[in-house]
Amino acid sequence: MSSILRQATHAGSWYSARASKLEKELDSFLMSAADKKEDEHIVALISPHAGYSYSGRTAAFVYKRIATNSIKRVFLLGPSHHHYSETCMLSTASGYQSPFGNIQLDLEVIGELKSSGLFKMMSLEIDEAEHSLEMCSTFLAHVMRDVNFKLIPIMVGGTSFETEKAFGEILSPYFDDPETLFVISSDFCHWGRRFGYTYHNKTWGTPHESIRELDRLGMEAVSSLDPLRFREYLREYKNTICGRHPIGILLQILKFSKHSYKVEWADYRNSEAVQSSADSSVSYAAGIVSIDRIGSAS
Repeated sequence: MSSILRQATHAGSWYSARASKLEKELDSFLMSAADKKEDEHIVALISPHAGYSYSGRTAAFVYKRIATNSIKRVFLLGPSHHHYSETCMLSTASGYQSPFGNIQLDLEVIGELKSSGLFKMMSLEIDEAEHSLEMCSTFLAHVMRDVNFKLIPIMVGGTSFETEKAFGEILSPYFDDPETLFVISSDFCHWGRRFGYTYHNKTWGTPHESIRELDRLGMEAVSSLDPLRFREYLREYKNTICGRHPIGILLQILKFSKHSYKVEWADYRNSEAVQSSADSSVSYAAGIVSIDRIGSAS
């Protein structure tokens, strides 16, 4: 694999390209987020990926909880917003650029995944157009800037339930490595005419209250750790959770893993408190998956 650097194409627009300014902004978000709990073994995070001025405060709630000194490898699964695919795609780059320095990709693991025959390779153009990977990798570069970790970015297309199960099985051995962290990149409900989604259950209250209840049900489905329940929730409500397929793969990984797990939702916000379909809103949720020591011991 040739030595190619994926450029930080969203720096200067979605976030500051100046390291000092960006560091100050992200540190302010981290200061306001809850501290890491004692004796928790975090294995996966669900992080929003909008511009930091919108989602950074929520994202900080998961990045602050990373035990940075114990992580050597990070799998980053994000949805594809611009390129249609029905499978998962691997980066052809050898590194990801960020204002805090370049992140080295784990070319050995990427080679192993490629050899499985399940993955496709994405061009550098497709890679650089996608923000769901860059927004999370940049936050990771900040909180883990003193750690020698390697990244495995995976762009997830419109995968079927069976396809997600296949990827869950192939990724689960990596997931069980205690020095590995999985980051799932996803915003939650995209609501309004401009998103083509205006679901409003009036028994839940205003459009804003309806969105929050809709997302709560979605987070509850994820917390059940049942991939079929999450799929049925999506089928019923059609909620526009852009990272639904990466989340689906995560839930499948958990089914194949040797431990028991629990999900905590550390923060949730909406970009706007919408009142009518002429308004628009995007929801941001911060999820933390950790080993359930009680469940694992039973």
